[in-house]
Order: sequence, then C-alpha cells, then structure tokens
Amino acid sequence: MAQMVAFSIRMDEDLKVQFETLCNEFGMSMTTAFNVFARAVVRERRIPFEICTKPEDTKEQMWSKNNKRI
Repeated sequence: MAQMVAFSIRMDEDLKVQFETLCNEFGMSMTTAFNVFARAVVRERRIPFEICTKPEDTKEQMWSKNNKRI
C-alpha cells in the first residue's frame, strides 16, 4: 500500500461548506473527492474540465481575486 501523506489547502469558508455538503450527498468525504480529482488529472494528464473566465475578467482582476490576503 502506498504511504499516505497529509495535504492542506485554503479555500473560502462558504465554498468549503457547499463542497462538503455536496460530497456528503454523494456519499464521500472531501478527501475522497480530492483524491478522485487528483487521480483523474494524473490519468488524463489534464484538468478534467474546461477552465475559463468571464470575458469581462482581465488578467489583473483574476490575479486580484486569486491573491487576496486573509
């Protein structure tokens, strides 16, 4: 069996609650959901969905949204 390691991420509290609720509805933990995602990325060698922005979002707006200090 492969050695398990801890992995920590930061996310918006509201998003976490929504994600956790949805995972529970699927009958899985958030850890399981992230492992499913990671395995899909490794298997497919790509993010398994399209990533795009709204046309009005500029690079500066995206950077600002993603780099807010808490």
